[in-house]
Amino acid sequence: MVPPTDPNRVLIFDTTLRDGEQSPGCSMNLSEKLEMAHALQELGVDVIEAGFPIASPGDFESVQAIAREVRGPIIAGLARCNKADIEKAAAAIKDAEKPRIHLFLATSAIHREFKLRMSREEIVKRTIESVKMAREYCEDIEFSPEDASRTELEFLAEVCERALECGATTLNIPDTVGYSVPSHYADIMRYLKKNVRGIEKAILSVHCHNDLGLAVANSLAALMEGARQVECTINGIGERAGNCALEEVVMALQTRKDFFNLQTGINTRLLFPTSRKLTTTTGMMVQRNKAIVGQNAFAHEAGIHQDGMLKERSTYEIMRPEDVGISKTELVLGKHSGRHALKDRIQELGYHLDDTQLQKVFDAFKILADRKKTIYDADIEALCENLLHTGHHTVWTLEAFTCNAGTGTLPSAAIALWHSDGEIVREAACGDGPVDAVFTAIDRITKIEVEFLDYRVRSLTMGGDALGEATVEVSYEGKKLSGRAVSTDIVEASALAYLQILNRIASRQVNPRLKPTESHIA
Repeated sequence: MVPPTDPNRVLIFDTTLRDGEQSPGCSMNLSEKLEMAHALQELGVDVIEAGFPIASPGDFESVQAIAREVRGPIIAGLARCNKADIEKAAAAIKDAEKPRIHLFLATSAIHREFKLRMSREEIVKRTIESVKMAREYCEDIEFSPEDASRTELEFLAEVCERALECGATTLNIPDTVGYSVPSHYADIMRYLKKNVRGIEKAILSVHCHNDLGLAVANSLAALMEGARQVECTINGIGERAGNCALEEVVMALQTRKDFFNLQTGINTRLLFPTSRKLTTTTGMMVQRNKAIVGQNAFAHEAGIHQDGMLKERSTYEIMRPEDVGISKTELVLGKHSGRHALKDRIQELGYHLDDTQLQKVFDAFKILADRKKTIYDADIEALCENLLHTGHHTVWTLEAFTCNAGTGTLPSAAIALWHSDGEIVREAACGDGPVDAVFTAIDRITKIEVEFLDYRVRSLTMGGDALGEATVEVSYEGKKLSGRAVSTDIVEASALAYLQILNRIASRQVNPRLKPTESHIA
């Protein structure tokens, strides 16, 4: 890919589905990844890094499906600098309208000595071989010297120059462990622009982590020095403390056009809906005071602030809520609403369901409408996410349950699960509370032993009949697995969330080629 013809245009490289998914608890199944990829395309990102194809069969399948279905953005697959990785990435992205192979190889002294056990000469040789090999499959090649911010500058420049000579079209400078501060990171960019021959013919990209809370600041500092691609994630999710937050860097450029004189192709009105979609998909909540998309981002409680807002909104708001897609407007549907009205609203909310999926959501919508007087957009989103989060591998289905709890009463539960072979199995158990009793009864039926790590319940909508969301996180054979489900009954939601996890495990036991979704370390 050649640099943009507009020198003030910044490319947005979204790695939510790759680096973001590596954040513990943020794994997504195929349906969820496709849905997020469509949302990113509508948001207007320039590049979607769809995954790390060699990491697992599931990752390969996801990258391949996104490459085949999503049109518009470049679809990138990550690969280490070795033959197997490159071949796998090439196969995964070959059907993309605009394919890219993203190569990475560590260059810092600490990585060379302790991780790779390779000399400088070996790193340079491997870089040359790998970029040339990748160019045989794809014309658009991005190269990242991992841990660049801790690499000796003269060696970093040498590796980058060799990569460009062999055909790399994008040169990405990762602050892999969030070590940089803005002035230091800007110095690296200036040094490379001055000392790497041919760098003006490539796109200079930045990839910053947030270990010191400086990912956005470092990215903006690099843009001021000529970088024209920012690698980022929705809500800033990612390894450890996360990545540069897409919504923050985009709105910084838009709000301070007077300072940066740069622009992106992002439809900022979709920032909040996309943020919420990711939150409901992964169950990872955004902190209330998170910039741009947090619950308090446009809330004002102080009397002086409220007075100023009533007189002139710009006194205490540098952005309008509607500019990022925050609106109080709700389309209220009820039990008399038809399938067509629901379909239109689902599409307006940004979901892409086929006829079978739409029918399942409609059936669930009718059941919910009988339980609730008013159904809000958040309820519809929850039904869609519940469907997408369930996945395709269902061994156990909740048929019925009942539980008893109260003061002076031993909590107990009776449950019936339907097995995919057609058998209904019933069991009863006692526990510390109704949810614990339900979980124990499910354990007795499925005979799967896991270690509980976390359990959360929250309200998704308003009122006493609001949908409740239950999130369960467990450890199984050393892997972290999570499940999420919604219902007006939080005990039912808890049971469904737990069954999602057990179904992944049971599916793997039935078909060993299927692996429970887990975070991958690149």
